[in-house]
Amino acid sequence: MVSPCVLDGATFTASLDRDTISLGESVSLSLTFEGGNPQNVPMPENVPNLQIAYNGTSQKFTMVNGQSSSSVSYNFTITARQTGDYTIPGVTVELNGQKLTSPALTLKVLKPNTPPPEAINSGSELAFVKLQLPKKEVYVGETITAQLQVYLLNRVQGINGFQLTAFPADGFTTGKMVQGQRRQTQIGNSVYVIIPIDVALKAVKAGALSLGPVTVGMVLELPSATRQRDPFDPFGFFGSRTEQKQVSIATDTEKIQALMLPRENVPTGFNGAIGKYTMTMTAGPTNVAAGDPITVKVQISGRGSLDTLTLPDQPAWHDFKTYPPTTKVETSDSLGLQGTKTFEQIITPQNADIKALPSISFSFFDPEQKAYKTLTKPAVPLVIRPGGSAPVPTVATAMRAGPDTPPPAQDIVPNKQRLGIVAQIGPPLVEQRWFLALQSIPVLALISAALWRWRADNLANNPKLRRQKQVAQIIRAGLTDLRRSASENKSDEFFATFFRLLQEQLGERLDMPSTAITEAVLDEKLRPKGVPEPVLSSLQELFQTCNLARYAPIKSSQELTALIPKLEGVFTQLQQIRL
Repeated sequence: MVSPCVLDGATFTASLDRDTISLGESVSLSLTFEGGNPQNVPMPENVPNLQIAYNGTSQKFTMVNGQSSSSVSYNFTITARQTGDYTIPGVTVELNGQKLTSPALTLKVLKPNTPPPEAINSGSELAFVKLQLPKKEVYVGETITAQLQVYLLNRVQGINGFQLTAFPADGFTTGKMVQGQRRQTQIGNSVYVIIPIDVALKAVKAGALSLGPVTVGMVLELPSATRQRDPFDPFGFFGSRTEQKQVSIATDTEKIQALMLPRENVPTGFNGAIGKYTMTMTAGPTNVAAGDPITVKVQISGRGSLDTLTLPDQPAWHDFKTYPPTTKVETSDSLGLQGTKTFEQIITPQNADIKALPSISFSFFDPEQKAYKTLTKPAVPLVIRPGGSAPVPTVATAMRAGPDTPPPAQDIVPNKQRLGIVAQIGPPLVEQRWFLALQSIPVLALISAALWRWRADNLANNPKLRRQKQVAQIIRAGLTDLRRSASENKSDEFFATFFRLLQEQLGERLDMPSTAITEAVLDEKLRPKGVPEPVLSSLQELFQTCNLARYAPIKSSQELTALIPKLEGVFTQLQQIRL
């Protein structure tokens, strides 16, 4: 499909290499310019459920009958996450001082060829895929583990180019993906190898939600059916003994009902924790003076979103000065959903009348029991001594001397009756210029120290400003690392830094720990604050790119480099929004 636009001898053409594809396949979009070149790289608008990736430019030079012409093309790859009919809006560019807009393009995405159930049950298919869910009813904020099961017929000798091309998850955020232990099963008269891939899913809105169809693309290595045995190579040591076949498979769409948390019997200190947990607490030292620090250590263990757990406010601690806690997460499973989160918090008792550290409570919602639970640890006895104080000075009063009281003896007796030769007295130091100049040095040092102290206190009393400066420094260093990783074509290192910078920037803007930032904050935090939809769409695309990169790594240095301007643009938009 080609859509040209002509102006003053300059031609702008937008084209798709095909207008109908199957889910899991990609289509190429080319923006070609002849007789001119745009000032900036033209970027298509974001379309829901379409992932558009920039692939760089290509140039063409031709000469016919002595007449030369040249053109430049900006190339993009489009991948769909859902079936349906899509309209790609026209692209507006500035060419030769005037604006040109290409016509819109249409794209139809069909469901891939899914084998019928009887073919799967008979074991005649080379490969197919299933999506297994632990349950069909979840609560908003609850994290579940879904399993993607890829079935390969046992005569498949290998896989090349395995790609998870689409994972539509309406109303869910996708977390970490981990490949499990392979196993075998028999279907009909055939044996299949099952490759399980576990993925963490978190519901972010209520209602009827859908997952899939999840599409997988791969190249299978099969025994060659056409190769004839060479009499000089009876054992097949030379030449290829396999042939390759590219397949695209997809799961069915799974429906899930997401429920809101009950509004009845909600504990006072409940702050959104969902899962199943236990709690331990220690405090020490327990014998201190008023104003001395006490370390409170709380450990919450169990299964759930450990990264997002926070300690609730403890109103009974009003006689203590509290400081922000430090946290540490230790997980025991590959998805990071099982483990322990440790909180260490410093508190200081304010007076000697305190006899105990009040009990601490933590509330959560147990989705298995469908009820709220509250964990409480008893009060810890304390011995608080008064703080140090200066003794009151004792003033001695002199006794009056009576008439019979002899005068006191003279304590100081002069030992030199004559002064001798007295030296000439020069001008006092206060009248000498060099002495006056020296006096300005302590004043300047005092002013410098005061300015430095004021700046330090300003940062100490404004943690938001301090974090903003730290995050800005982290992002500057991280962008340098991204460019280096892209130039060296280190995809895994690139996306690890890419995702960390996303967490740092969103964490700073939302005043949240960076480790608690996942794709869920788009619907839970940013959308309620009125963040524009284009910014949310750009952020969602960046998160999806990071998720897909785990199983479909980008191998081109140009593709990695093209993601950096998108990240910088989103950061600029976020910094201009008041949250």
